[in-house]
Amino acid sequence: MNIGRTVFAQLMAFASHKEFQKCVNRYQGDRYSKKFTCWDHYLAMAFAQLTYRESLRDIESCLHSMRAKLYHMGIRTAVARSTLAEANENHDWRMFADFTQTLIAIARPLHATDPFGVELDQTLYALDATTIDLCLSLFPWARFRQGKAAVKVHTLLDLRGSIPAFLYISEGKAHEVNVLDSIVPEAGAVYVMDRGYLDFDRLYRFTVESAFFVLRNKSNVVLRRRYSHPVDRGTGLISDQTVVLDSKRSASHYPDPLRRVSYRDPETGQRLVFLTNNFALPALTIAAIYKSRWKVELFFKWIKQHLRIKAFYGTSENAVKSQIWIAVSVYALVAIVRKRLAIKLSHYGFLQVLSLTLFEKMPILQAFQDTDSEVDTSNTPKQLILFDF
Repeated sequence: MNIGRTVFAQLMAFASHKEFQKCVNRYQGDRYSKKFTCWDHYLAMAFAQLTYRESLRDIESCLHSMRAKLYHMGIRTAVARSTLAEANENHDWRMFADFTQTLIAIARPLHATDPFGVELDQTLYALDATTIDLCLSLFPWARFRQGKAAVKVHTLLDLRGSIPAFLYISEGKAHEVNVLDSIVPEAGAVYVMDRGYLDFDRLYRFTVESAFFVLRNKSNVVLRRRYSHPVDRGTGLISDQTVVLDSKRSASHYPDPLRRVSYRDPETGQRLVFLTNNFALPALTIAAIYKSRWKVELFFKWIKQHLRIKAFYGTSENAVKSQIWIAVSVYALVAIVRKRLAIKLSHYGFLQVLSLTLFEKMPILQAFQDTDSEVDTSNTPKQLILFDF
């Protein structure tokens, strides 16, 4: 990397400007932008994510203090909070969504061989949603309950690398199960979900498309056992059965047999019952697959703690969706850079180093070099000894 470029500019070089411009042109994003383009907008918002800026005024003040370095960061004009506010209102959030999907398409193959705790050859996805609370007086368009506003972020997480393969932002009162209509099942892949997604009509699409699902059963689902298979109870397994839906209405939505696996968690003693359309995997692997679903919960916790998606820089629907998509794009970009540069730091550690070095003009790898090596000063004659033991 050119030592004359800032760390921020080197980082953003991994985000193809050409691909970004394709997304902008698709929605005519720069049609009325004279000086502050969509790319300038994206750079400013990505900078805010990487440095944990609290508000538009915070972004403006920080960039203004470093105005001599803005050109070297790729930002070609001064950034005023009014300009950013206008951009958040007017630049179509779909541009950022499309660009995020472009980065995700690059990041996922890079992490295709990452382990995730389950011996499985197929791709494993975890589907879940998280609610982001908002102030009703500031976000009236996002009314959730009486006196409360919220949006819901639905995420299909590829557990190899914890990269979101699909993301959808809905109003807070939208039910999670409806997002199944927007997902195109991938043949051979395994989808793990909680019982909130138990809808046999929608789940049958996975079977038709040769995809597999694993999810918890509900107590009110009436099933009739056809076969029982032997299990090793010493592993926590209670039963492994082939079942069919006993309700005529449910059976009309899902006419094929299902597999019911009962398992007692050795740590909590809780009995869990799973339903799946996969009859080939060992029963213990089915239980392990469901346990890995908690990685999507960790993903939600991580992005809420370390990215700016709980406090927003604008109050419109467009501003909120733009900020969430840009935050996820930064997450995907970090996943790309860490892998391509073979940096062993975690996502969190990587972001911490970046937040302190973005304005520095040094090769980006130099920022992550280990400088904790001990210096031997015992034979240095000019080294002063503070304490003589």
